[in-house]
Amino acid sequence: MSKLDKDEIIAKFTEAYQAAHGKAPVIEAKGGWYSVDGGKNLRLAQLEEMIGELGSAKAAPAAKTEKKATSTAKPAAKKPAATKAKAKQSSFNVKAYWAEQLAAKDHLCREPR
Repeated sequence: MSKLDKDEIIAKFTEAYQAAHGKAPVIEAKGGWYSVDGGKNLRLAQLEEMIGELGSAKAAPAAKTEKKATSTAKPAAKKPAATKAKAKQSSFNVKAYWAEQLAAKDHLCREPR
């Protein structure tokens, strides 16, 4: 395993993050863990891996803007979400389900509390 230089990796990560997002990241370090912009805590090796991911993000900022343009052009995408909400309002009842399951068995069972 190679020895990681934290200052060097943080500097490279900051450059890659600025190029990808257009702003400097806020990196908090606590006990060997690093939090980027208040997000998930990461180890130094994970930050090093993210440098490569952010570097590939430089080449595709135009693709992201195209995706945003196509997603705003589709107002029909909200209709399936309303359908899902209606599906959640079904008449399914857990208590009734278990009563049916226990009644279907050929031996005497009690319902759960």
